Amino acid sequence: MIDFEFKPETYFEGLGHEVLLVKLSYPESTWGEEICLYATAIDGEIHFEAVDFYGNTILLSPPKSADPLSLQELIPMIERMEVDSGKGMGRIEFTLAGIPRAKSIIYTELEAFFEGKRAHFGFG
Repeated sequence: MIDFEFKPETYFEGLGHEVLLVKLSYPESTWGEEICLYATAIDGEIHFEAVDFYGNTILLSPPKSADPLSLQELIPMIERMEVDSGKGMGRIEFTLAGIPRAKSIIYTELEAFFEGKRAHFGFG
C-alpha cells in the first residue's frame, strides 16, 4: 500500500543545494521523452524546476515551498505540469498528456503509483 502521507525531512543531504527529485520518462512519446524535476534551496525556500531536452519552460504548481512536499502533493505537481499554449518545443504538450514512468531515490513509492496508473489505462 502506497503511503501518500510520506514526506522527507529534507531534500538536501550534505553540502548540495540542488537535488534531482524525480526522473520521468514518457515511453509512448515520439522520442521517449524525459523530464527531470529538481529542487533547489534558495533563500530559505525550496524552488522546483522541470527540465526537458528541448529547454521548455514547464510550469509547476507549486513553484516553491517552505518544506519538502508529501507524496500526495508531489503527484498532482507532476500530473499538472504544463507549458504555455503554443510555446512548447518538441511536441511537449502531447508528451505531458501521457502517463509517465517515474524514478526517484527520495520518493521510492512514486514508481509503483505511476506503474499502477499506467496499467489501469492499458499501458505496458
